[in-house]
Amino acid sequence: MSFRGRIALIAAGAVGLAVVIASVVVYVLVGNELRSQADDALFERAAEIAGEPDFPRLIQGPDAVLYLALPRRPFNPDFVRVVRQDGRVFRTFGERGALDVDDRVIAAASGRSVGPYYSDVRVSGDPFRLLTVPAPGYAVQVGRNVSELNSTLHRIGILLILIAAGGMLVAAGLGLAVARTALAPVRRLTSTAEHVAETRDLSERIDATGDDELGRLATSFNTMLEALEDASRAQRQLVADASHELRTPLTSLRTNIEVLARANQMPAEERERLLDDVVEQIGEMTALIGELIELARTDAAVEQHGDVRLDLLAADAVERARRNRPQVEFTTDLEETLVHGAPATLERAVANLLDNAAKWSPPGGEVEVSVRGGEVAVRDHGPGIDEEDLPFVFDRFYRSREARGLPGSGLGLAIVKQVAEAHGGTIVAERPDGGGTLMRLRLNGMSPS
Repeated sequence: MSFRGRIALIAAGAVGLAVVIASVVVYVLVGNELRSQADDALFERAAEIAGEPDFPRLIQGPDAVLYLALPRRPFNPDFVRVVRQDGRVFRTFGERGALDVDDRVIAAASGRSVGPYYSDVRVSGDPFRLLTVPAPGYAVQVGRNVSELNSTLHRIGILLILIAAGGMLVAAGLGLAVARTALAPVRRLTSTAEHVAETRDLSERIDATGDDELGRLATSFNTMLEALEDASRAQRQLVADASHELRTPLTSLRTNIEVLARANQMPAEERERLLDDVVEQIGEMTALIGELIELARTDAAVEQHGDVRLDLLAADAVERARRNRPQVEFTTDLEETLVHGAPATLERAVANLLDNAAKWSPPGGEVEVSVRGGEVAVRDHGPGIDEEDLPFVFDRFYRSREARGLPGSGLGLAIVKQVAEAHGGTIVAERPDGGGTLMRLRLNGMSPS
């Protein structure tokens, strides 16, 4: 059964249960009220008969039965009987068949019972409501045929059953209508998900309206699709860029290897130069592939985040840079700073900034590194970045005209940008006074504990 059908069934069941309970309550209340009215009328008539001043004489006269049964009020009983304490039925009216005299009636006539009491009996096959009232030496029994009352209650019961059944049908119909309306966003979401699964088109979106749970679900689904689309786009771009960047060194490497295949036809010096070129090209490709792997790992962003001392991380990165770039002088101004992030990726970003600054520094040049307030600033004193190149220095594989003759893949600063964005921060390049380049990696800093 569909979810919509289950909702309609639950609604019908809940309403049906409520209607059934209400119907039972109404039936009981109406039945009690009708019986109460009949009992009150019987009691008034019985009290009137038993309270006659000449009761002993009247019940012995020839017109006694007729007198006792005469209607003196709007209610006229269908049955009147007087029973003497010895069990003899002294006078009757309206009795169409024998009615046993039991011990309880004898007790009432003898004055041994507590008081008047009601009972349900059948007289000549008809249902009667019977009231027995004690009188001195006698018991007066007044009865009323309740066939019509029972018939009325039966009709009321049938009507209530029909109302309950109709209520359940109406509830089922309304439940279907409400479920159809309420689940419309879910149907749209399902349709969109099926379309995306079938076409692989991540640009699909659904209308997200309202602030309820379904509206938030649609918004979350759109956010998920947007993230998947961005990831897919980045993956395609990475593959395209990597293919483009690897094509040139692979072509050059293939050419050199083909030439080396005929090495016996060239001078030894030329063969040695070609071998050096092959080794250098293999090194560049190794570095490029490593950068691509690092870029893909940064895209995945699976490393566990935690509290990181940014100043200590930068100090370690500077020490490694000093060992790798002995021709450059690194000066530091590190203030204790605590940030929340992934230590390995943050360290990679800082190392890339230092490597980029060292690459553009002249021999004996100075690279200034400072950390404070959740920001890492790295400044070199090289030629600086041209104004037209500033907007593109963090793009993947972008290399300015001056950088094309230098080693590198063009991915180092792109990795820094991805790390910054993954940590909710930014990276900017500036042209400071006095020349060179200033890189600012801003993260969410926290005060030291």
